[in-house]
Amino acid sequence: MGPAGTLSLAGVLSLVGVLAGDNGVQPAGTPLTLDLGGTVPPGWDALSHSRGLDCWEVRKRNSSEWCRFVRSNPDCRLEGGFLDYLQGVFCVFPPRLLPLAVTLYALWLLYLFIILGVTAEKFFCPNLSAISTNLKLSHNVAVSSAGHRVFSLTSPLHGVTFLAFGNGAPDVFSAVVAFSNPRTAGLAIGAVFGAGVFVTTVVAGGIALVKPFTAASRPFLRDVIFYMVAVFFTFVVLYFGRITLGEALGYLGLYVFYVFTVVLCTWIHRRQRGEGLAPPGPWEPEMPTDAEEQESSGTNSGDYGEEYRPLIPSRENSLRILTTALSPLDYLKWRRKPWYWRLFKVLKVPVELVLLLTVPVVDPDKDDLNWKRPLNCLHILTSPLLCILTLKSGAYGLYQIQGIFPVWGLVTLVGSVLAVITFITTSNEEPPKYHCVFAFLGFLASAMWINAAATELVNILRTLGVIFQLSNTVLGLTLLAWGNSIGDTFSDLTMARQGYPRMAFSACFGGIIFNILVGVGLGCLLQMTSSQLVVKLEPDSLLVWILAGALGLSLVFSFVSVPVQCFQLGKAYGACLILYYLAFLCVALLTEFRVIRLSAI
Repeated sequence: MGPAGTLSLAGVLSLVGVLAGDNGVQPAGTPLTLDLGGTVPPGWDALSHSRGLDCWEVRKRNSSEWCRFVRSNPDCRLEGGFLDYLQGVFCVFPPRLLPLAVTLYALWLLYLFIILGVTAEKFFCPNLSAISTNLKLSHNVAVSSAGHRVFSLTSPLHGVTFLAFGNGAPDVFSAVVAFSNPRTAGLAIGAVFGAGVFVTTVVAGGIALVKPFTAASRPFLRDVIFYMVAVFFTFVVLYFGRITLGEALGYLGLYVFYVFTVVLCTWIHRRQRGEGLAPPGPWEPEMPTDAEEQESSGTNSGDYGEEYRPLIPSRENSLRILTTALSPLDYLKWRRKPWYWRLFKVLKVPVELVLLLTVPVVDPDKDDLNWKRPLNCLHILTSPLLCILTLKSGAYGLYQIQGIFPVWGLVTLVGSVLAVITFITTSNEEPPKYHCVFAFLGFLASAMWINAAATELVNILRTLGVIFQLSNTVLGLTLLAWGNSIGDTFSDLTMARQGYPRMAFSACFGGIIFNILVGVGLGCLLQMTSSQLVVKLEPDSLLVWILAGALGLSLVFSFVSVPVQCFQLGKAYGACLILYYLAFLCVALLTEFRVIRLSAI
């Protein structure tokens, strides 16, 4: 199963282990080389010359040779995924329709970002929250509509572990998938660093422009210091060109230390306040009152006051429950919303419907824990089927036992029997005692959806890089970083407009620490085996160093300028950050198109 087969990591880590696959053609005992410049690693040069050329060479050939070149060149093979985008654009579409193919790919790319966002927000995070409830972890964070964490009045262990993993799942899965293939490792570095620059400049600056505020001093300084340490650690790793097992574990260890620091700081602050619910000080994020939370969350169409509840609750039949549970539309909400919200909802409805059919969601905040007997029984069949049919792009699901019976058939048979037994032994009104198992099943199924979408995302970005002759690094710091950060941008700016700029600002610097430490650490760790404990990272492009330097410089700027302003952040600070990002983007693109030419470090 690859290098991840020897890792004893719980939950999703064992699931993601399949992404490591085979490490290519390098012999045992030699370090795995991950090229960060968008070309074939130096260790692959002999193979490239003997069996094919860099896939970028396809655009330099006559259009009549494109298809043959892509099919015969090993460098043009996409790792994993259900669709071969390179063969699609160069073999299926004639050369004159290349703009149409690029347009379709771009639209599909945007839809993949929608799939990632919907899966993480409505299925992955809720199941993680339910799991943490069943594991007796306190709900100690305030969560915005997009799931951002901010520090509340109790221990924030839940927020910096489970919710951080839920919020950063698309970024981390994309990084792990990109690191799994030496040809796309540059996407991972570009996306992790690019998202960091974008969030800490454009998003943070936008918050200051929308609503000037006083930043929470101690959490801000803590998060920025940890993030600067993580960036410096990555800079050192890139400078030496390799990451060892100890260094990969060091990334994960640094995040564990960050979690410990957050818990310790919160405990100390609680002791200083005498365990009381004192009003938040100038360093604390603002918290909405109960009335504000109720108003912002809205009222469900089936939620009425106690006096309006029927004395005898009506019993719905199973068919009615199933059709209601599978409806992704709230018609009362639909009538209130503007046209652009409706248009976006129409795009999301197919995704939500498929997810509702395959991913169970346990909601501890509901009286019935979101128990829908007919749908949950159906999930016993569809969720395992989803897992095996998306694992290794369906290779495991299509495997035939002793060449006779397919694995998917066995899963269907066992799932059907369990679903019938569950349906017979349960009722529509009350969830069974083992209902918490559905939270783990939903977590696994939603993780597989995110994994599958991230794999397609990485493959289509590599295809666009071949078409436009762009490096993986620039694709990572632009398209992949923007796509993964767009949800953070809208939710943070909305939070700031609603009067909670400190809460949004804390989310900017807190959430991305998880992405860089776990994304790089786990992504490289899963590539290692007992015979290959070193992964070589070769930044043969100047753009990688510009990206790392830009992120470090933006953090130093905020670390110095925010205290100098006595943590009073206004429009001047926001404008400076946005202008800094535009300048960085110009330098990055000029470097990519060879206008700026300097020898790489």
